Order: sequence, then structure tokens, then C-alpha cells
Amino acid sequence: MYKNKILNKKIFKVVIDSVPLISIDILLKKDNRVLLGKRINKPAQGHFFTIGGRVFKNETLDQAIQRVAKFELNIDLKLTPKFIGVFEHFYDDGIYKDVSTHYVNLAYEIEVENLPDFPFDQHAEYRWLTIDELFKSKQVHKYVKDYFKD
Repeated sequence: MYKNKILNKKIFKVVIDSVPLISIDILLKKDNRVLLGKRINKPAQGHFFTIGGRVFKNETLDQAIQRVAKFELNIDLKLTPKFIGVFEHFYDDGIYKDVSTHYVNLAYEIEVENLPDFPFDQHAEYRWLTIDELFKSKQVHKYVKDYFKD
């Protein structure tokens, strides 16, 4: 079992400046639409993005998926989402002004039925968008669109 060890800001800045972070993105789908949240925090602040978060040291991928789903959406996933691929995200607008952020992102998708009220710790609002709407929107981050390219 993993133990979430919170790094102080100084150490975390060195980590971000030195190595890629591993993250999970969960593409929730319902009625041919994808759930996106408008990000409150950097990187990609103000953009609509999939739900996701970092993988912690000694945390399995399944544990990370369950934790992210619970923390970001207040849901307990009954099934493991389907793996759709590995993506890379590079950000100049990270949490530290002078440090870029590099994510190796593992993307998963899952069809959902009923969902509870979503928390607003990480996202200011949520939208269900079709793939076509997602591609046309300037508010949807370019990395989200990469998940749906052929």
C-alpha cells in the first residue's frame, strides 16, 4: 500500500525541474459525451481538461485511478477503466514560474451511468461535450483533443 508523502515546495520544485511526472487522466463518457472540468490550478489553468492527477510513489496504477476518481469526482469506480494510451504533456505554465512541467500521462476511459455532485476543489465548472464540440471549442486544452485524434 502506498503512503502519500507530501513534499515540501522546495523539494517538489526540484523534482518537477528534474524528472517527468507520471499522471493518470480519466475520460468519463456518458451518452456519447465526455466530461471535462475547467481547471482552477496550473498547469492548463482556465482550460477545460479531463479529470486526472499524479501517481504517488508506491501507489499502484489501480490505486491512483481510484484515488483520482474519488478526490476529483467524488465517485467510487466499480470497474477499472479501459487503458487508451500513453501521452506526453509539456507545460510552461506550471506551478513554479521558472520551471516547466513534463507529464508522462496514462489515459483511461470509462462509461458511467449515475454520478453524484462533483466537488469544486480542482475545477470551477464541468461540461459534458461531444467529441465534435470538444474539437471546436477554444476552451478545451489541446492535450485533451489529442486523446481523440485517429
